[in-house]
Amino acid sequence: MHANLKARAGLSQLIIVDMQTRLIAAMPQEALQATIKNAGILAQAASLLEVPTIITEQYPKGLGNTVPELQAILPSIKPVEKICFSCLAEPKFNRQLTGDHTQMVLVGMEAHICILQTALDLIGAGKQVFIAEDAIISRNPANKTNALTRLRDAGCIVSNTESIVFEWLGKAEGDAFKAISKLIR
Repeated sequence: MHANLKARAGLSQLIIVDMQTRLIAAMPQEALQATIKNAGILAQAASLLEVPTIITEQYPKGLGNTVPELQAILPSIKPVEKICFSCLAEPKFNRQLTGDHTQMVLVGMEAHICILQTALDLIGAGKQVFIAEDAIISRNPANKTNALTRLRDAGCIVSNTESIVFEWLGKAEGDAFKAISKLIR
């Protein structure tokens, strides 16, 4: 069992999985807006707190690029293209994992496919995995529910956007706190 039960900015990496333009059309639209908003809050907080971020795109020729809302927040991050469902099956992804960052925070789609397989492989690689429950989605809500059960059973910490950003912050002071507080109002 990991000693750290809270997400820490200095140990975390944010992984934004397959939040792509052609994939979002298939998602439940009401849940989708919240998912994109929450992933955006985590991306902005990661940027402010210098948490390294990786963006993946599953077969972008077919599924499009990362949604503009997230591209606008992280314009300098070049997405890792993949065709495997688990991000860890892509060597370019593995090269972006930072050895001294033991906590991985996962957001994106789909919960029961790429998020699940990536999380299980990260746990297998000895990482501590946090799932932002309000920043993941599946086409079928029942599949997301099932994925969350499997993720929890596998040892992931299922959390939410606000818990994670406030754990990253640690205290209510400074410019990052002020900026992040505005994001979640």
